[in-house]
Amino acid sequence: MSVELKVPSVGESVTEVQVGGWLVQPGQRVERDQVVVVIETDKATVEIPAPVAGVITQIAKTSGMKVRVGEVLGVMEESGTSGAASASASASVAAAASSPAPSAVPVSSAASGKVMPAAARVLADAGVAASAATPTGPGGRLLKEDALRAVAAKSAAPAAATPGARATEAVAMSPLRRTIARRLVEAQATAALLTTFNEIDMGEVQRLRQLHGESFLNKHGLKLGLMSFFVKAVVEALAAVPALNAQIRAGANGDEILYHHYCDLGVAVGGGKGLVVPVIRDAERLSFADVERAIADFGKRAQSNQLSLEELSGGTFTISNGGVYGSLLSTPIVNPPQSGVLGLHAIQERPVAREGQVVIRPMMYVALTYDHRIVDGREAVMFLKRVKECIESPARIMLDA
Repeated sequence: MSVELKVPSVGESVTEVQVGGWLVQPGQRVERDQVVVVIETDKATVEIPAPVAGVITQIAKTSGMKVRVGEVLGVMEESGTSGAASASASASVAAAASSPAPSAVPVSSAASGKVMPAAARVLADAGVAASAATPTGPGGRLLKEDALRAVAAKSAAPAAATPGARATEAVAMSPLRRTIARRLVEAQATAALLTTFNEIDMGEVQRLRQLHGESFLNKHGLKLGLMSFFVKAVVEALAAVPALNAQIRAGANGDEILYHHYCDLGVAVGGGKGLVVPVIRDAERLSFADVERAIADFGKRAQSNQLSLEELSGGTFTISNGGVYGSLLSTPIVNPPQSGVLGLHAIQERPVAREGQVVIRPMMYVALTYDHRIVDGREAVMFLKRVKECIESPARIMLDA
């Protein structure tokens, strides 16, 4: 019996996706729940498993193509229901195996005889050498999925320019990059954005991390990081300035302000396909260990593009830490429909005045960008001052940890 592989529903507002790549070839047998194709949305990578065990008989949509939810990606024949289909699939495999690898693919002596035909075709089409791919198949065989990874890595990396050459290269924007561009332009066009700054002495937080870091690690199996302090401080500040935990939306009688009586904090982390913002739900209820555990999990899964759409949507406020990349100062952009984003920056030892004396202290600039339509400048300053107070005197917020 033939079984169609269709694009599943991957989110309420997602109607179109991009085919990331097939991990199998026509004629190949797969087991039930084995991942056969990967699709990309504007927020995440989604793996599609085989619904039954059988043989892939047709690939209808190839890598890079845009498809809509419900479209057929490929067809497979369920095992044991059609001898003719299985025989045909076996013949396809035999034919592929007997055909010579394309001469356009340079194969090193170490890899000679180990490059599978489907992998050779993928490498030839992309002009990528077999030596650029890492084989993961039995006996050191280079599989199609190995070739796809090598091609993807080449596409992601900008081509090296010859000195003095005026070369250009056109690369299609990924779904994630297109969405980021659209939302940033939307934020600039629809909100009255303003940024205000402050600086925070990080000395006490550093002292507490040194004092309690080892016991925290032994108890929870996690390092006590900076972000948990800022998450707790932001929760305190949002309670004091609820307008920054609100959003403007269309109501029956015109625009209205929707206040959230909970804190779902988006935390920007670097992912395998760019910056993503997973959401820590009900952050006001979490301990330091809970926050660190959530952030560590997000960071790990972001690298392998395993965050779900639900984890990347619905935040009420965002924290962005450009300091991990060395940024000293920036003006972050609000993530609509949120009304505020807090930007953290690098910690730098600087001379500051304390009680009439010039001392060297570990200082951090923080930036709050907010929607001036519902947040006044006075409230923005109050918010940053509250964050500053919590970070410079963190013992109080740690009492509930």
